[in-house]
Amino acid sequence: MTESIAATLGTSLVQSRLDYANSIMYGMSPSNMHKLQSSAQNSLTRVVLPSLYLSASERPSYLHWLPVHYRLQFKMATLTYRTLATCQPTYFHDLLQVYQPSRALRSSTQQLLHVPYMSTDFGRRAFSYSSPATWNPIPNSIKNCSSLHSFKRHLKSYFIAQLIKN
Repeated sequence: MTESIAATLGTSLVQSRLDYANSIMYGMSPSNMHKLQSSAQNSLTRVVLPSLYLSASERPSYLHWLPVHYRLQFKMATLTYRTLATCQPTYFHDLLQVYQPSRALRSSTQQLLHVPYMSTDFGRRAFSYSSPATWNPIPNSIKNCSSLHSFKRHLKSYFIAQLIKN
């Protein structure tokens, strides 16, 4: 089996399961996130790339896979972009509120969303909190992309740059 076929097969099997359950995983503790990263994604990279001598942290980047933490943010940001661009689905669009400062501030031109106060960790997993919390730190140049494909490409590049920086 070639490396590209193995990567495609691995992506469709494990990565799709991670994407399917990402709404449940948002706000998960760092220790549980690390367990998921090492048990699911890093194990899969060893199966996909058995002959390469790369460390566990280098293998996902070699395959252009985002770590689980960034995959969750990527999916949340993509859903937020779709919701803001099309106003669909309405039940998500109704949960998002554009940030309106009380006076003229530099932040008023940054397409920020209002992050509601949540006192519990469980409340912070709600779409009304997690979506703005994920959306607001994204640079405006990415938020202003004209298409979903362009948005995803620039967002993934941004997250990879964040990985390299850290």
